[in-house]
Amino acid sequence: MKIPLSWLKDYIDIDLSVEELARTLTNAGLEVEEITLIGLPRVEGERREFKMDGLSWEPDKIVVAQINEVMPHPNADRLTLCRLDDGTGESVVLTGAPNLYEYKGKGPLPKPLKVAYAKEGARIYDGHQPGQVLTTLKKAKIRGVESSSMVCSEKELGISEEHEGIILLDDDAPTGMPLVDYMGDAVLELSILPNMIRNASVIGVARELSAATGKPLHKPQPELDPNGPSIAGQVSIQIADPTLNPRFVLGLVRGVEPRPSPYKIQRRLRLAGMRPINSIVDATNYIMLATGQPLHAFDYDVLVKRAGGKAPTIITRSAQAGEKLTTLDGAERTLEPVTILVCDTAGSLSLAGVMGGQESEVTDSTRNVLVESASWNFINVRRTTTYLHLSSEAGYRFGRGVHPALAPYAAQLCMACLVEWGGGQMTRDLVDAYPRPVVDPTVELAPKDVIRMLGIAIAPQEIVGILERLGFTCRIQGDTVIAKAPPNRLDIGEGIIGKSDLLEEVARIYGYNRIPTTRMADPLPEAHLRPELTLETSLRHALARLGMQEVINYRLTSPEREKLLYPAGQEPAAPEYIRLKNPLSPERSVMRRSLLASVLDTLEKNARLRDRLAIFEIGPVFEPRADQVLPDEPVKLTMAITGTRLPQAWDRKDTAKFDFYDLKGIVEGMLEQVHAQQVHFVAAGYPSYHPGMCAEVYAGETRLGVIGELHPLVKERYDFMAPPVMAAEFDVKALLAATTSHYDTSGVSTFPPVLEDIALIVDESVPADQVERLIRQTGGKLLADVRLFDVFRSELIGAGKKSLAYSLTYQAPDRTLNDQEASQLRGRIVRRLEIELGAKLRSN
Repeated sequence: MKIPLSWLKDYIDIDLSVEELARTLTNAGLEVEEITLIGLPRVEGERREFKMDGLSWEPDKIVVAQINEVMPHPNADRLTLCRLDDGTGESVVLTGAPNLYEYKGKGPLPKPLKVAYAKEGARIYDGHQPGQVLTTLKKAKIRGVESSSMVCSEKELGISEEHEGIILLDDDAPTGMPLVDYMGDAVLELSILPNMIRNASVIGVARELSAATGKPLHKPQPELDPNGPSIAGQVSIQIADPTLNPRFVLGLVRGVEPRPSPYKIQRRLRLAGMRPINSIVDATNYIMLATGQPLHAFDYDVLVKRAGGKAPTIITRSAQAGEKLTTLDGAERTLEPVTILVCDTAGSLSLAGVMGGQESEVTDSTRNVLVESASWNFINVRRTTTYLHLSSEAGYRFGRGVHPALAPYAAQLCMACLVEWGGGQMTRDLVDAYPRPVVDPTVELAPKDVIRMLGIAIAPQEIVGILERLGFTCRIQGDTVIAKAPPNRLDIGEGIIGKSDLLEEVARIYGYNRIPTTRMADPLPEAHLRPELTLETSLRHALARLGMQEVINYRLTSPEREKLLYPAGQEPAAPEYIRLKNPLSPERSVMRRSLLASVLDTLEKNARLRDRLAIFEIGPVFEPRADQVLPDEPVKLTMAITGTRLPQAWDRKDTAKFDFYDLKGIVEGMLEQVHAQQVHFVAAGYPSYHPGMCAEVYAGETRLGVIGELHPLVKERYDFMAPPVMAAEFDVKALLAATTSHYDTSGVSTFPPVLEDIALIVDESVPADQVERLIRQTGGKLLADVRLFDVFRSELIGAGKKSLAYSLTYQAPDRTLNDQEASQLRGRIVRRLEIELGAKLRSN
C-alpha cells in the first residue's frame, strides 16, 4: 500500500526524517519496500537502508504562482500566453495546456489560477517523453515567442503520469511560496501482511506509528448534521444471511453536485495509486484509504425509479444460478450461488464487497447519493474474487477481514466529505442493520507470560501503555493485564491463542531489536521420533550420495497426464480422483494418484536442457476411499534416470548411456544404506515398463516396489530425447517394514584376504542374484565379499547355458586364512551350487 507522508501527518505529529520513519514502521512489522520523494530534498551521504527514488524540487526555481490572464498565441491556436505572477513580479509564460483553453481571451481573470511554476534552470521530468527523463529548462523560441520557464503538469513534477493539463492548485496556495514547502511529499510503499489488513489505511498506519513513538493519534470524529432530515422511511434494509453480511449501514446526502475534488485530495489519491473521478466517487475512495472500510455510492434517484417511485429496499442475498450483473468496469458477469449480491426489489445492484453495478452508478447528473458502508464474510469475498478473476481495492480489504464497527464511522466521514466537496445536506441519522454483532475478545496477560515467551521482564503498566496505544481497553487486576481487543481488530483470538496474539503486539511495539538473546527456560519436550520421517530423511541422503537430485512437484495434476503412463489404447478404466471444486486451471484439477507421472513430467521439461538427468521425489499420492471423507495418502518414492552415465568433462570421452543395470545399482546402493534385509529382484511385467526389462524388488517376502526401463510406447507419448528412460517406484511404508535401526557391524580385519575367481555354468533361467545368495549363505562369516564381474554366453558352453564369473574374497577377523581353509570353503560353495542349481565349474 502507498501512504503519502502529508496524509499521514493529518493524524499524527511526525518529527522524524523519512528514513527514520520508514525504519520505525519496518521495526513495528510494517515493512517499507520503497520510498518515493515528491519534491522533498534528498539527504546526501546518509546510509541508505531503503530503496529511494523521486524528484527533489529546488525551492528557488519551482514555486507557487498565479495566472492572472490567459491570452491567445499570435501564431498557434493550441498554445496560449499566460500573464503570470510568481511573487517577484509578472511575466508572460507560454503553455499548451488544454485545461486553460476555457480561459483564453477572456481578459483578466476574476479569480487567479494558482499553479506550479518552474523557472529557468529548474530540473524537471520531460512531460513528452515516456518514463521519467530529467531535463533542465533553458531559453528557447517556440513559434516566434521566447520561453524559458513553464507551468507544470503532475508528470513534470513526478507526482503521477498525468500530463494532459497543468496542475491547478487550490485557491489557498500562497503565491511565491516554494512548492516543496506547500506540497512537498514522500510516498511510503508498505508491504501489508494478510493478518495486518487493519493497517491497509492511513489511520491504521498512523495508529501503529503512534504506538511505536508514543505520540498521540489525531483520529477524526465525524458528526451527522443534527439539522438534517431523517433517513427514516426513505430506505430500508433486508439481510438474508447475517453470517455472510453481519452489518449493513446506509446514509443519504441530498443536493450533491458531482464536481472535481479539491486538488489536495486528487493529489493524495494519485499518490496512493487511485485515479480521481469526481467529488462523489473520490469521497468513497478517500475514506476507504483513510479508514480501511470500503464504501459504495448509489444514485438514490435511480433506486427510487427502480422501486416504482417508492422508498427503495436494499436486500443482500446469494446470487441465483446463472444470474448476470454488469459491473462498473463494463463487463457482464455470470454469477455462481456462492456470490453475495446487494440488490433491490427490481434485481441485483452490485457484487457485495467487490465492485458496484453499472446501472446504479454515480453519474454527472447524480444529485442524491445513498452511501453504503457494510461488512462481509471474508471467505465468501475471496471465493467471489477468485471465481470471477476480479480484483479490486474493496475486495482486497474485505477478503482479509474488515471489522463491522468501522461501517458507521466510515459512512459518517464519507457523508461529511460529500457535503464539503459537493454541497448538499446529509441526513441526521443512519439506517444501521447489525443482526450479527461481533464480540471483541478479552484476554488475560501476566508478566510471567511475557518472561516465559519473550525472555524479558516488562511491568504491567508498560504492557498496558503499549496495548492502549494500539486501541486496546485495559485494566490491571493484581499483576495481570486484562485487555479487550479494539473494534478494528479481527485478528485477536481467545484463550491461549489470544495470549500469543497479545505477546506478539507487545514484542513488536517494544522492539524486537531490544529483546536480548536468552537461553530457553522451559524444559525440552519429550522427543517422539517418527520412524517414517527418519526413513525419508535417510532415503534422501542415500540417493543424494548416489548422485540423484531431489525434485518437488505439484500435488495437483489432471487425469489426462496420468493416462500417459500407459501405451496409447491400453489405458485402464479411469480411477476415482479427489477433484478440486474450483481449480486454477484444467491441468491442476485433481490430486495426483501417481508419483511416477509427476516425476516424468519434470524429466520431460528438463530432458532437452541437460544431457544427464537423475532425479527422485518422495511424496504422497491421494487415493479416495468410499467409507471416509479424507483420502488415504500413502507416501511413495519414485526415481528416474536418462542420458549419459557420467557427467560431461573435457577429459572424459565416455558417452555411454544409463541402462537398466545403472538403476538397479542405484537401488541396491540405496537399500544397502538404509539397511534393508534380504533384498532380491524378481522378473515382472507392468504396462508402463519395457517387457523383459522390468523387475519387482523384494526384501524377504515383502514387495518394496518395481524398477525397469520405460516402455517405448509410453516413452513416445512424452517429449523425451533418444536415450532410454529408467524409472523405479517404491512404497515407503513397505521400505520402513524392510529396514531396521538395529543391525550388526564388524570391525575391519587387519589380516590379509584371500582373493579367488570362479566361473559357473548354469541354465539361462537361473537368476544371477539367486546364485549370489547361495554363495553368501554357504560362505558364511569367512566370505567377506562376492562380486559378479562377467556374464558369458556361447555355443561352446552349450545351448541355453550361461557362464557367471564371480570374484570371491575370503577373510577372517582373527587370523590369516591358509590355502587349505580357502580350498575347503570354495569346495562347499561349488558343491551346494551343483546340488541346488545344477551348476558346473567352467574350468571342468
